Amino acid sequence: MVRKCIVMKVFSGLHDEYKKRHNEIWPEMVKMLHQYGAKNYSIFLDSETNSLFAYLEIEDEELWSKSDETEICQKWWKYMKDVMETNEDNSPVSIELKEVFHLD
Repeated sequence: MVRKCIVMKVFSGLHDEYKKRHNEIWPEMVKMLHQYGAKNYSIFLDSETNSLFAYLEIEDEELWSKSDETEICQKWWKYMKDVMETNEDNSPVSIELKEVFHLD
């Protein structure tokens, strides 16, 4: 199992909308996440900085790296681009954090 942590940004004033969209996540998006090996996926918000901290566990880095090519992922990115910082391809602007400590 590979642990991943990613930092993203939600736009100020859109925290509730961001949360609402995730509370109503599309079943086909959930299915894709599971198909590409995502487990134990959580996103946390620092409302003072608008920072999002996503934590997830994946089965395989190579398999996971292909999830962004799926039609449903592309559709989700387009749906979310008005509430968070995104790149030109609509993917979230994100920084992957390096794990420096873990305790089971």
